[in-house]
Amino acid sequence: MAEIDKRLARIKRHKRVRKNISGSSERPRLCIFRSLKHIYAQVIDDKEGITLVSLSTLNPEIKRKEKYQGNIKAAKILGSLLAKKLEEKGIKKVVFDRGGYLYHGRVKAVAESARKGKIIF
Repeated sequence: MAEIDKRLARIKRHKRVRKNISGSSERPRLCIFRSLKHIYAQVIDDKEGITLVSLSTLNPEIKRKEKYQGNIKAAKILGSLLAKKLEEKGIKKVVFDRGGYLYHGRVKAVAESARKGKIIF
């Protein structure tokens, strides 16, 4: 029961934050989802309703570099790879949506490594 309550609390937080955060074509939304084994990141243009870039630790490039994809090392690799993909698309500024998770651990690792890749939040 406690796990269901935690999940519902995260969803409530995410909905509350999403009322105020929205991505546009000039500044799309970088959305994070975290599971026990993997971490997923999407860059979304909410006005057009399209996903511009989508990456996860299931990507073969990340799997080759890191044996276990549910840790901070894999999240850092994901953030740097995401920054490269965004640079290829010509996107420099994003709105960060942490998905109701604390800005800590893997979520923080993705954000900081994307910032090192010259992505402005």
